[in-house]
Amino acid sequence: MELGITTFAEAYAGNGSAAPTYGVRLRQVVEEAVVAEAAGLAVYGVGEHHRADFAASAPAVVLAAAAGKTSSIALTSAVTVLSSDDPVRVYQQFATLDLISSGRAEIIAGRGSFTESFPLFGYDLGDYDDLFVEKLQLLLELRSGNPVTWNGQFRAPLKDQMVYPRTERELPVWIGVGGNPESVIRAGLLGLPLAIAIIGGEPARFAPLADLYRRALAEGGHEPKPIAVHAHGYIAESEERAVEDFYPSYAMAMTKLGRERGWGPMTRAQFDGLRSPHGSLLVGTPEQVADKISAMQTSLGIDRFMLHVSVGTMPHDQVLGSIELLGNKVAPLAG
Repeated sequence: MELGITTFAEAYAGNGSAAPTYGVRLRQVVEEAVVAEAAGLAVYGVGEHHRADFAASAPAVVLAAAAGKTSSIALTSAVTVLSSDDPVRVYQQFATLDLISSGRAEIIAGRGSFTESFPLFGYDLGDYDDLFVEKLQLLLELRSGNPVTWNGQFRAPLKDQMVYPRTERELPVWIGVGGNPESVIRAGLLGLPLAIAIIGGEPARFAPLADLYRRALAEGGHEPKPIAVHAHGYIAESEERAVEDFYPSYAMAMTKLGRERGWGPMTRAQFDGLRSPHGSLLVGTPEQVADKISAMQTSLGIDRFMLHVSVGTMPHDQVLGSIELLGNKVAPLAG
């Protein structure tokens, strides 16, 4: 099983400290990728957001900077909000990243759990699903290597069009989902790898979605494809240290998000429930986190796990320490 790290390049103000500048935060992200590779991790992912509290609106650019300082770690979006982007530009950006990095680029394409990009780029949220379906179809045609003739509702048509640069291999495209069965079925029927974001509840409850995906793969006549899980967490040498380091940042970020979405504030009782043995948060010692990853592998049959440490803005040295523990101590136990 592959292990990796994801980030949204969060730029929140911390407890009693100012938010990092965007430049500082993005340079930290590149350093995280370097440390992740040195710790033996397989993948580093950067999410796309278009709002004041996240620094990475252009993941391919950030990943290209990381490519110049690494040599083996896979570099993926987490996710690319394909619904509000142009598939031609997405393909070109990640094909360029793939060539620069000697074949290490991946795209995790999703519809997006935040909506700021839709008005920014002139799209109607009423077309949320239709946009994704159409643009995913075009992206897959573009990566095929054949001239593309295409007509759609949301983009100018293409006629016998080649798009450059071409990659030296087929560019990996995953589908990122948050639990929507239709999205899971779509990924399976298309024969694309699946990445599941588990940010609440019990991971074992996602097992029916994994089974649904495998049935859709078989129905589409496809060979088995990888399943990945992305979840929040933090690792320290002791459980007490992990909780003390992570809770303030996590609670602040989730409370802020909750206000936007009509949820109540994150309480310590909720946090403790989420980090319990059956909850979605992976917070604790290397042994505790390895046990949770192994449980996900057993219940969901996952091939990749990606830990999201910087849910809020944590001190950078703590994030780097957690990354090192994931590679050096958790991986030998969970793999």
